[in-house]
Amino acid sequence: MARPDRGEPDLAAVLHALGDPVRLELVRRMAENGESACSPEGVDVPRSTLSNHWRILREAGITRTRRAGKARLMSLRRTDLDTRFPGLLAAVLAEGRR
Repeated sequence: MARPDRGEPDLAAVLHALGDPVRLELVRRMAENGESACSPEGVDVPRSTLSNHWRILREAGITRTRRAGKARLMSLRRTDLDTRFPGLLAAVLAEGRR
């Protein structure tokens, strides 16, 4: 699974990934609850579309994926993002709540 190394998330890719309402909601859920299953409850999009959203988040360096048996669990790379772009994630999440 492709993802940038710790110091490599690209600002344009991160902003693009966070600019979609569905992806922003996925990120918000991970920020509040920790790991997320690949098909979280309450996200009303087709499974194939959801897979594409997860791919975009992963490739932008926003999430990491952990396998647990057959399940895939996604988590936010908050420390990496906060190190690379201090305050960005907090600002985006705060603005998204308005």
